[in-house]
Amino acid sequence: MLWNMKLITFLVLVLIPYRNGCWSFLTTPSSLPGQQRANRRRRSSTFFLVSSTPSTSASTTATATATTNRRDAPPRLPDTSVPLSRSTFAGLVEQALLERYPEHDIQRILTSWRLLDQDYFHQEYVGTYKTKKKAVDNAGEDGGNDTHALERAAPDMVQECHSYVPGLQIEPFWDTQQFGWSNYLEAHYPQIKKEFLAMNQQLVHEQQQQQQQQQQRGNNIWAGAITDEAAAYGTGWTTLALMDRGRWDAENVQLFPITAQAVRDSGCPCTEVFFAKLDGPSTIQKHTDFTNFVLTSHLGLDIPGDGTNQCRLSVGDTTRQWRNGQVLVFDTSLVHDAVNDTHEPRYILMLRLWHPSLSRLEQQALQFTFDCLEYPELLDATTSDDPATLRHRVEATRDFPKIVRTNAARPTQQQGFGGGGGGGGMKGNNKKGKQKKKKGGRKR
Repeated sequence: MLWNMKLITFLVLVLIPYRNGCWSFLTTPSSLPGQQRANRRRRSSTFFLVSSTPSTSASTTATATATTNRRDAPPRLPDTSVPLSRSTFAGLVEQALLERYPEHDIQRILTSWRLLDQDYFHQEYVGTYKTKKKAVDNAGEDGGNDTHALERAAPDMVQECHSYVPGLQIEPFWDTQQFGWSNYLEAHYPQIKKEFLAMNQQLVHEQQQQQQQQQQRGNNIWAGAITDEAAAYGTGWTTLALMDRGRWDAENVQLFPITAQAVRDSGCPCTEVFFAKLDGPSTIQKHTDFTNFVLTSHLGLDIPGDGTNQCRLSVGDTTRQWRNGQVLVFDTSLVHDAVNDTHEPRYILMLRLWHPSLSRLEQQALQFTFDCLEYPELLDATTSDDPATLRHRVEATRDFPKIVRTNAARPTQQQGFGGGGGGGGMKGNNKKGKQKKKKGGRKR
C-alpha cells in the first residue's frame, strides 16, 4: 500500500535520527538560532512527512504556530474539526482510534493528532513576573519617584510543544506527595542504589577494557545523542534504558531486576524508564522536550555533593537540587536546563509518565498511536491475521519480562558502557534480521 512507503519515509526521516521525548520525534534546543529552530519545527512534525497524499485538512501545507504571553489567555488553536484523509498514515491511525474508543472520550487526543498533522507548534507563556516602571505624567514628563508595577512574561516560563494535548495542567515541579508510586520508589532507594552501583562498577570496568578498541555498538550501553542538534544540549549526558515507549527491555531488566521490579510494583504509569548519567562538570542547555502529555521524574541515585546545590535542575522559573533517595516530578514541556558543577558523574533513575490530567482512555489511545508506529500491521486491512489476535499479540509485547536471574551476571562486551558521544537514538525493531538501533539518547 502507498501509505506503507510513506511510513518507511517517516521512520527514516523522523524516528531513526533522534527521539528526545515520548512523542516528540525530533527535538531542537531552544538556544539554537531562530531560523534553524524554525526549519527544525517544519521538519519535526510527525505526520506531515507521511501525509503527502492530498488531505481534507484545510491547513496541512502551512506551519501553524500559536503564541501568547498571558497565562489566562491560552493560544487560539487552529481548526481541527475536519477528519484526516484515510489515504494517509495519520488518517488510518485516526480511523483505528475511532473504531476502538468512543469519540467523546478521546476528543482531546484526536485534536492533538490533527494538530500534529497540521505541523502545529504550540508556544505559550505560562508565568509572569512583576517589575517596576517609572511613572510619567500626561505630558510625558518624569513623574519623580512615582512608580507602578508592570507585569511581564517570565522568559523561561514558556511551554513549547509539537505534540500538544489541550487542557492539561501546567506546573514546573509537582508535589510528589500526590503520587503514591514516588513514596514507594523512595522507600526502595537503598536496594535500587545498591544494585545500580554494583552493576555500574562492572560496566565501567568493561568500558575501560575497551578503550583501545572500537566502541561497542550493542544494545545495552550508555548512549548519547546521534545528531548535531541533540548534541547541542551538551555532551556530558548518557542513558541506559529499561523501558521505551511502554515496552520493557528484556535484556536490561535481567541486569537490573530489583530496579525494574520496584518500578513495576510502584504502580507508576510510566512510558519510559532509564538510568541517566551527567558527567561533571557539565551542563545541559536550556531546551524543551516538545511534548506536554507526559511528565518526567528523577530518583536521585548517586548525587555528588549531595545537599550542596552543585547538582541542580531548573524548570521554568524554579530551581531544585537533586538529592540522594528523593524523587522530583516536573514538566519538561517547559524550558529547562541542568547543571553538574562537581567533578564526579551524577546518576539518576529517570521515568517519563502519563500526565495525571489524562483519563485512562486517553492514555490508552496515546499508547495505541505508539503501537501503530511499532506495528503498522495493526492498520493493514489486508493482513491475514485475526485483528483480535494481532491486537493481543501487540499488547503482550508490553508485558513485564520474566526475571530469570536474581543476581545480574557479569556483562559481556556487547553489554559494556558506551561513551557520551556518538551512540544512542531510539530503540529499534530487531525483527527479520534488521539492525537493532542503540538505546538511549535522552537527556538529564
